[in-house]
Amino acid sequence: QHIAHSKSGLINAPTGCGKTYSVFIGAVINFINQHPDNYTTKSKNGLQLIWITPLRALAKDIGRAMEEVIEELGLQWKVGIRNGDTTQADRAKHKRQMPEVYIITPESLHLMLAQKNYTDNFKTLNIIAVDEWHELLGSKRGVQVELAICRIVAHCFNNNQPVSVWGISATIGNLEQAKEVLLNPLSVYGNNTAVEIVKANIKKNIQVQSIYPDEIEKYPWAGHLGIKMVDKVIPIINQHTTTLIFINTRGMSEMWYQALLNAAPDLAGAIALHHGSIEQELRLWVEDNLHTGKLKAVVCTASLDLGVDFRPVDTVIQVGSPKGVARFLQRAGRSGHQPGAVSKIYFLPTHSLELIEVAALKAAIKQDYIESKEPMLLCFDVLIQYLCTLSVGDGFVPEKIFKEIKSTYCFAEITEEEWQEVIHFITSGGKALQQYDEYKKFIIEDGVYKIANRRLAMRHRMHIGTIVSDAMLKVKFMSGGYVGVIEEYFISRLKEGDVFTLAGKNLQFIMIKDMTVLVKKSSAKKSLVPSWMGGRMSLTANLGLMLRKEMSPHPDPLKGGNNEELLVLKPLLDLQAALSAIPAENELLIEHIETKDGYHLFVYPFEGRLVHEAMAAILAFRISKITPITFSIAMNDYGFELLSDQPIPVDDSNVYELFTQNNLLADIQKSVNATEMAKRKFRDIAVIGGLIFQGMPGEQMKARHLQSNAGLLFNVFNEYDPNNLLLRQAYNEVMSQQMEEVRLRDAYKRISES
Repeated sequence: QHIAHSKSGLINAPTGCGKTYSVFIGAVINFINQHPDNYTTKSKNGLQLIWITPLRALAKDIGRAMEEVIEELGLQWKVGIRNGDTTQADRAKHKRQMPEVYIITPESLHLMLAQKNYTDNFKTLNIIAVDEWHELLGSKRGVQVELAICRIVAHCFNNNQPVSVWGISATIGNLEQAKEVLLNPLSVYGNNTAVEIVKANIKKNIQVQSIYPDEIEKYPWAGHLGIKMVDKVIPIINQHTTTLIFINTRGMSEMWYQALLNAAPDLAGAIALHHGSIEQELRLWVEDNLHTGKLKAVVCTASLDLGVDFRPVDTVIQVGSPKGVARFLQRAGRSGHQPGAVSKIYFLPTHSLELIEVAALKAAIKQDYIESKEPMLLCFDVLIQYLCTLSVGDGFVPEKIFKEIKSTYCFAEITEEEWQEVIHFITSGGKALQQYDEYKKFIIEDGVYKIANRRLAMRHRMHIGTIVSDAMLKVKFMSGGYVGVIEEYFISRLKEGDVFTLAGKNLQFIMIKDMTVLVKKSSAKKSLVPSWMGGRMSLTANLGLMLRKEMSPHPDPLKGGNNEELLVLKPLLDLQAALSAIPAENELLIEHIETKDGYHLFVYPFEGRLVHEAMAAILAFRISKITPITFSIAMNDYGFELLSDQPIPVDDSNVYELFTQNNLLADIQKSVNATEMAKRKFRDIAVIGGLIFQGMPGEQMKARHLQSNAGLLFNVFNEYDPNNLLLRQAYNEVMSQQMEEVRLRDAYKRISES
């Protein structure tokens, strides 16, 4: 109804309730209403609907669902998909004749803005839909989406062409703010018809069931992969049509896949592996066979997290803590993907204490206590990349584009002075780099800023995007045929003849040639499992709070009636209570232990590893002011440890001073090497902002060279332009992302007041 009245808004409903169809069919009905007599014969209608999606795996599935509708209605519409997997031939075809529906990733949408006469594509546009908006919000890809929308909305508004923007989002804690971030340009450009959130009044029935070890006392207390319980997973797979087994990291998923095959060889051919580093062809094969119900089980990572509606999936197993309530709900929703169906999720703990986390997850789901996603503000690296993108296409006029940029939520607070600094920076390299011709990319024709140099334009197009990871190398058999991709830092440690696992195969490393890792199959029983840099998820604040609540000693261990996990854990909790204590919700547990390794101090704030990393450094610094002492530090999601060769002076007399929130910022700066952390963060910012060229395809620059180049620039800015916007951004990102400063302050406030 809202779409028919050209309104905009945000749709929120549980998984499997038809959010995708609601927007798509709205666009179709719109078209039928505009062409009631000839909608079945009218072809080549131009672009009607842009569908922005964060994941490649989603595009094919959504496209398939849309094509079914189009075919049954007899429309002459075409659905085009544009992402990193799209072939050159398809891209050329789209350029010649735009499909009516274009499913596109944020990066590919920016590539579209980098074409000459790109605005011609938007002449017939009616709707922009942003799928899985909760996933993009709070990241630089979300900022990319904001900038692309502000450009398209401004263009359509200036040509008196109404365009609607619709976000599709799962439940997050700050839904109202999510709507505001997405629809901000519409309110600025006079389209005040933006509606409230369209929310489904449906409660999704989610069944959470824990898988328990036979003897909790013998199950490990920390670390481990849960593979000991592989035999308990086989019956679950056999009882259901199709099962998704979610594993947090790619390396761990490789090990689980092998373990399942070893435990149940009869599953060979009916079980598959899916993660982002597997070759595209194999990923697509897995997705197709999931859709048709030919696979009994798929071991996967976050690559299948989002709205991929594989109807045969009737159960999900989560191995290890998902670290957040929203992520757990998202994964649970992959099963029973239709209205009224029950979403069934099993939780398999990788160590015994994770059972407390599942109790906390159940309580959080019951109370609808879901994490918020904080939108990013003033990402100057993304802005610089965006301005270069526009200048590679038709160019831009600074005064006009400044108004557009200020219409986004991210850059609403940008000052005239900061804008001038950005313009100065992209045209001449700013204060510090103005001597170097390499940073003078722009020419100005009649007030329009352009990049005319074809080589620079090509280099820019190749590196549009905000996902910065270690250089990826392709893995290929000597006999031909690709296996997948692997991070350079893992391969750089291998010697010839070493065996590693990828895509469920044991591979022997032979050599690296032209940025390709050449391998052959190996029958070795032992192999190295690749580790990927993305495997460091931290416990969310919401889950941390629920964890403290659940663990808090209660007179009735069965409070709420669903706390069987804590009953199973009772032997361990009793042991902890006898040897030390179980902290109440408003308490902080600190333990001293002396072993042959030295003196240990354990602190348990339950705030996630990133906060603990900063807390440990601050505590070590504050203790060192009392007495000269050296520490080694370790941390996990529950707490942290300081280890020293001499007694650690922490007791009742000074503990409140050591955990005070006074002088917190000064102590952070003294205790943590903020400059070194900012230097690492600056590498990503410099790559996104186009200060460092990453190399041509097949000749990527090595990670260490990127780091040294970024380090040089960082030092130059520090010395000659200390107020540089990108430098400032690096320090801000270290505080907000790496140390979660707001959460760190909240933790200190909670501790000092309890």
